[in-house]
Amino acid sequence: MAADDLLVVGLDLDTGRHVHIEDRPMDQWRTLGYRHRESLVCAACFLGLDGVRAGTRVPLIPRGRIGGARRHHFAHPPHMAPPGGHHPETLWHLEAKAQLERWARSLPDVSEVRQEQWTPGRERRADVHVHLADGSRLALEAQSSLITDPLWQQRHRDYAAAGIRDIWFMRPGTAPPHVLLAEQSAVCILDLTDRQVRVLWGHPHPRTGRWWEKEDLSRFALHHPPCAGDDLHEETVSLAQLGLHSGGLVLSEDLEHKLAAEHQDIRHKAAEARRQAAEQDNRRAYQLDARAGHHRAHPSPTPPSRPARQPARRAVPPRPRCAVCGGRLADVLARYGVHISIRTADGWADCLDQPCATPRPQQSSVAPVHTPVVPAREPDEFGAARPEHRQTPAFAQHRRTALPDRGEW
Repeated sequence: MAADDLLVVGLDLDTGRHVHIEDRPMDQWRTLGYRHRESLVCAACFLGLDGVRAGTRVPLIPRGRIGGARRHHFAHPPHMAPPGGHHPETLWHLEAKAQLERWARSLPDVSEVRQEQWTPGRERRADVHVHLADGSRLALEAQSSLITDPLWQQRHRDYAAAGIRDIWFMRPGTAPPHVLLAEQSAVCILDLTDRQVRVLWGHPHPRTGRWWEKEDLSRFALHHPPCAGDDLHEETVSLAQLGLHSGGLVLSEDLEHKLAAEHQDIRHKAAEARRQAAEQDNRRAYQLDARAGHHRAHPSPTPPSRPARQPARRAVPPRPRCAVCGGRLADVLARYGVHISIRTADGWADCLDQPCATPRPQQSSVAPVHTPVVPAREPDEFGAARPEHRQTPAFAQHRRTALPDRGEW
């Protein structure tokens, strides 16, 4: 038995639906099959495919046993298959439609599923027509052979004109048309043997130029659906993990998380590239301004300037004052603490020939000094009064303790 014989699809004449071996228990199929009721016939032969006259009823034999080397399947009776058997593409197409119908019926929010349903204007006949609860309509197309771009575009436009969203499932080994990728449509490869779907993603686009300024950054990471000319990346999931909604195919939760992680990562890389480019542009602008003699402040924030600290005022020591009269002393008399007074014709004067200041009232431990009255002296031969040094008792006492000896003068 050829491997493709495992993909024989049955037709239940009682219901008019294509059936699969796993839809019912084996005992029921044997009751409906060859040498019994014979209402279970080969769908390909009844449709007149592969050179068989349309309407030919070839009852099928359910085969397989639990734990056997081969899974359960339908088979033609001996010598009743068409010459050379059915074409592999024909068998795949029938089996794909049957699996897609069962999958669509198992999904929530699906109100009706039919095979070979015409569009309202009878322009196209969908392999599997799905009517959702919200009124949206989908066409599941199982493509077993290569389709040209013009033919696919015509089918796509007819579905769009009828308000139907088309989703395409390709046979393994069949290249998807480039125009399908250009239309940003979801592309899946349906593996009937494992009942898995390989969802096609697009590899990241090259990051050239100022790529971070593009509006859609998702193209620089793994993205779905792929773009025309992309290197294709496959993500394999079970058909039961996929879903349908009005926008088309719904990816599994794992694929959605992976796709979101890819997009988040490329956004972080774009932000870092944008920051580095801004720093480079600022450095280049600063260098140009410096060459022109105009130094411009760097745009990076600078710390606020602190006010200059005022120098601390140095304490000025108090000027020395006379212990007798309280007046200020000259620097040369600071060590003595008192004025050195002499008597002249005009009165008493200190050693700097300055009139002695009027004594200021102050509290002092020195007893008040009373200046004795000194009689006037006789004038000298020039007619001027001879100077006479005045030594008050306080001055005399201070002189003995503070003034140097005469030899030091």
